[in-house]
Amino acid sequence: MLHVVLVAPEIAGNTGAIIRLCANVGAHLHLVEPLGFHFESAALRRAGLDYHDLADTTIYSSFENAFETIGNPERWFATTGRASAVVHEVAFADGDVFVFGRESDGLSDALLQRFDDDHTIRIPMRPNNRSLNLANATAIVVYEAWRQLGFAGAASLASDNNRR
Repeated sequence: MLHVVLVAPEIAGNTGAIIRLCANVGAHLHLVEPLGFHFESAALRRAGLDYHDLADTTIYSSFENAFETIGNPERWFATTGRASAVVHEVAFADGDVFVFGRESDGLSDALLQRFDDDHTIRIPMRPNNRSLNLANATAIVVYEAWRQLGFAGAASLASDNNRR
């Protein structure tokens, strides 16, 4: 199982989309307060549709609390545009934890200092662009890790062909 940690997410729609993502790939979603919305907000429900019951989601009062609870500190990866390692160049493993910052300014410098260079990753982008939407960035990182794990737990292709 992969883990997604959102530190102080601000936009309910992004978190709802990430709930849906985590439900579909079998990842555990960890939300670190403060949240910029009420967890029962209409925007969150709308974006997550009916996937809330299918996603494993935990809310923590602090990053430290999440870090202690999730464990496995050698497999935590912080996402930042300042990282030297590109997401597709890193070998991921089952149980990896991906940390994303809030929409307005990403992860704080203090939090990023907890990660060495081997545990910070970035998504390639064109020059002079600031960032990707949080839900899109999360999907790129999580799907790359899941791809490397052979899409473990995914529906078979035969059953996928019956869906439209």
